[in-house]
Amino acid sequence: MKDGDILAHINELIAEEKELRQRLSAHSISSGEENTRIRHLEEALDQAWDLLRQRRARREFGEDPDTAAPRPVDEVEDYRQ
Repeated sequence: MKDGDILAHINELIAEEKELRQRLSAHSISSGEENTRIRHLEEALDQAWDLLRQRRARREFGEDPDTAAPRPVDEVEDYRQ
């Protein structure tokens, strides 16, 4: 994935998160359904942000950004954006 692809994926995840919150407020999904999906979205966002940071760091230090790879969720969990 290139940086632009990662950012597009991040934007898609954010849009889905907003949609879930709207559906919850409209009572079209339960809070349990929303919470489960939000947790997965947050994990995917943590991984995407981490991958983007890895790519930027590799580029900054003259390394190939394409060698960056997604890390496991438990390694990137709760990153601050």
